Amino acid sequence: MAKPYTKTNMETPDCDLLGIRIHALSKRDLVECVSQAVTCRGRYIIGNHNLHSLYMWFHEPRMREFYSLADYTHIDGMFLVWLGRLLGLPLKREHRTTYVDFLPLLAEEAAKRKWRIFHLGSKPGVAEKAAQILRKQYAGLQIIAHHGHFDAERTGLENQMILAEIKAYAPDILMVGMGMPRQEVWILENRNEIVARAVFCCGAAMDYVAGEIPTPPRWIGCLGFEWLYRLLSEPARLWQRYLLEPWSVMGQMARLYWSSAHSRTDAGGGNND
Repeated sequence: MAKPYTKTNMETPDCDLLGIRIHALSKRDLVECVSQAVTCRGRYIIGNHNLHSLYMWFHEPRMREFYSLADYTHIDGMFLVWLGRLLGLPLKREHRTTYVDFLPLLAEEAAKRKWRIFHLGSKPGVAEKAAQILRKQYAGLQIIAHHGHFDAERTGLENQMILAEIKAYAPDILMVGMGMPRQEVWILENRNEIVARAVFCCGAAMDYVAGEIPTPPRWIGCLGFEWLYRLLSEPARLWQRYLLEPWSVMGQMARLYWSSAHSRTDAGGGNND
């Protein structure tokens, strides 16, 4: 029903969620991804999956292209943990890793290990404000930010200037927070020019730090109701994501499940001929 993919260098379980690839990664595992990339002077592109990204995966071909490119895809939603368990995958609560929970740990480790962080995204002034807050909280943290309101045409002047700025800073970590699917498509299109060891899609992580978006109590996330807090906080922006998209996703997942079940049945019947 659900089978593991080939193991990664970190020996992290790669799981096939009805044809959608995810990794059982905790916050500490993600830090280890950065450490490996920096130590080995390699590069990891790290995506994440939640209900919204699954909706995008079914409807946006470029999102599927991005996830096929990503070295790791961690889980950012309890629904995926529950669904994975239902399908027999080795997923636990700690494998749900949101950037609200991960960013403080990443900033702490980056300050200790002298990792340089570049954040691209958010409205003008927001990420810069968040960077200032993080530098005060974590002594020695090296982080700079550039807003995400620019012409992202790959060969355009603004985009090339941003790529040059990233190259000049030579970050160990690049965090791209421009919302789905824009952040994934930007990484996909510019991957050959990006200079960074670990590249993350981080959504609104810095908006939470800057106080632009209310941060949900962390116990709500553990119970799987963070989506409700966010919906009540930003109903105009998020009602479709949380009230309509899940039904589409569940319908698509049910279709994949029955298709997989029929394929196994047909294969079993063929063996009896």
